[in-house]
Amino acid sequence: MRPPLTQPMRIGDVEIPNRVLLAPLAGIGNWFVRLQARRHGAGMAFSEMVSSFALHHRNERTLREMLVVHPEEHPVAIQLFGQEPDVMRSAAQVAARAGAAVVDINMGCPVHKVRRTGAGAELLADHELAVRIASAAREGSGLPVSVKLRSGLEPGDRSGVELAERLVADAGVAAIAFHPRPAAVQHKGDPEYALVRELVGRLEGSGVPVIVSGGLRSAERARRAYRESGADAVMIARGSLGNPWIFGELTGTRAAPPSADEIVRELVWVIDRAGEHLGARAAHYLRKFYPWYLERLGAPRRSAQELQQTETLDEARTLVAGLVARAA
Repeated sequence: MRPPLTQPMRIGDVEIPNRVLLAPLAGIGNWFVRLQARRHGAGMAFSEMVSSFALHHRNERTLREMLVVHPEEHPVAIQLFGQEPDVMRSAAQVAARAGAAVVDINMGCPVHKVRRTGAGAELLADHELAVRIASAAREGSGLPVSVKLRSGLEPGDRSGVELAERLVADAGVAAIAFHPRPAAVQHKGDPEYALVRELVGRLEGSGVPVIVSGGLRSAERARRAYRESGADAVMIARGSLGNPWIFGELTGTRAAPPSADEIVRELVWVIDRAGEHLGARAAHYLRKFYPWYLERLGAPRRSAQELQQTETLDEARTLVAGLVARAA
């Protein structure tokens, strides 16, 4: 019998209240997005990926905007990326001091500007270096380390399975988040959940959980992936954009879709938190958030266009107030 998604799990010595996690969302997963996921039932949230070099060199903007941990979002995982072990060791120490419970290493990002530095998915081609980087993160932080990686670089490449085994055996990694698509296809095609099941079998008895990621755009698909992959947990990424209610669906706290009023009020919450986080810069930053909520709301295209053109949060609040009135 598979454990239900509502059953607690552990990453190292960190207890997580359920098996539904928010994935690291590049450029999105700041403290209020993570806090939102936790409010709606996620057991733990992972930060957007943060440059190990930026933390090592104490970049002021990175520390101010990407390393903020809200007191109500614990436990939280901070994801780092980079290709130099000594730098990763230093960065992991900074992440631990900021409040991370787990340090996560990105070894799966398929984006060219990350790969060309030797980081992200490029580490699938250098297992020795990958092991040294994960070991350095564990040494620097003193915390459990997880790694998020792809199944390989190109179709047919299974290097991710072999690397995951080595990371556990040689670097003491405490959890593996596995996206069973090769980096070359990015988010296209169907994830190969049978590869996740194989990895679960290889790590059986290690006490290291395998977290399935990729293609989990709805609660139904997440449940299917959990069932077919044999993984220990699911990691929701794009399926949570404008839809934090997916965490409630998966943990059994809600069965019905959100009402129009709930959607609008959630958007207001996001606007307010973004203002707290970024001040005047929040107005432009939120432009990528608006379509996720308005599409779910079924709002007219004109409303989306007007929100995308706002220059201040007050303008955005005024337009959203009209949506509140129509949703009431």
